[in-house]
Amino acid sequence: MSTASFDTHTFVKRLVSAGMPETQAEILAEEQARVLSSDLVTKGYLSKELELLEQRLTIKLGGMLVVAVGAMAALVKLL
Repeated sequence: MSTASFDTHTFVKRLVSAGMPETQAEILAEEQARVLSSDLVTKGYLSKELELLEQRLTIKLGGMLVVAVGAMAALVKLL
């Protein structure tokens, strides 16, 4: 997974110019950067994972269909 870039220096400068104390702005920027970089996924990664999920579901559905057809065939022979 790739991460989004976050310019903490520019963020701090903008907060300070808006009237926030510099130490508070720095702490806020550090926490914001930590949150943004923690668990983000890209569209490509998400698409790949969804494709793999679709394949697994297709295989499971196919397996259930085979079992159902087999059960129906067994019931037809018994009755």
